[in-house]
Amino acid sequence: MTTAHPRPIGLALVRASEIMGAEPYFHEFIAGVERSVRPAGHSVLLSVLPDHEAELATYRRWSADGEVAGVIIVDLQVEDPRPDAVRELGLPAVVVGPPNAAPGFRAVWTGDDDAMRSAISFLVDLGHRRIAHVAGPTHLLHTRIRQEAFTQECVSRELDVARASGDYSRGSGARALEALAAEARRPTAVIFDSDLMALGGLDAARDLGLEVPAELSILAWDDSAQCQLSEPPLSAVSHDVQMVGMITGRQLLEEIDASQPQAVTSPEVVIVPRASTSEPTD
Repeated sequence: MTTAHPRPIGLALVRASEIMGAEPYFHEFIAGVERSVRPAGHSVLLSVLPDHEAELATYRRWSADGEVAGVIIVDLQVEDPRPDAVRELGLPAVVVGPPNAAPGFRAVWTGDDDAMRSAISFLVDLGHRRIAHVAGPTHLLHTRIRQEAFTQECVSRELDVARASGDYSRGSGARALEALAAEARRPTAVIFDSDLMALGGLDAARDLGLEVPAELSILAWDDSAQCQLSEPPLSAVSHDVQMVGMITGRQLLEEIDASQPQAVTSPEVVIVPRASTSEPTD
């Protein structure tokens, strides 16, 4: 008698292939998921897709074919249709996002609002009063949460603020920094929503002749090896991304075994100061 091999865990990502290839976050996240699910015999089936229609079609195919044991839903959007679609398909699922965005699902929340407040506090403690935020894609729920936390915290501290956005690519980070540097009152510190965009900002600062951190402090989000190896090394809002993946994998295994929705918060972020941040000089 033979025993069927456990089916894989499905993860569908809507990303341009060039961004996915360079973006460290999901490589670390998937490694964490695999550390949790591999002892139970599961692998991770990754599908990189061009848009959300293709993602929904992938869920329908996975459900019809019985190809996966469950799915992980990431990059939640405002009024996201995917959780309801996955529920109707009967696929066990975990969402990575705030619990109130997908009622009835297990949720792993990374506390982006608290992380943003910690980032601003770190820069204010250094003496910065003109701070900019380069957000990721604005249709993503965690981007909106970070933007709202940034605005609220800066208003409460009576800071001068500036805003820009990008698509997580290095080039978009460079373009955002160029636009911010052209403002009449250039910010003295910039928070980027990803390490790849922060590296692009570092590229642009170098091209513009802005000395980092003497003239401009840069703070990245998600502390990948690229932050540590850049010149200068980037200070970062440091999530243990592999741990987030491990927690997510464990939650999905529990969901597959017994459906009992709950929310789990990942470990708090730590601000890791490196050579890209310092006191402002003006």
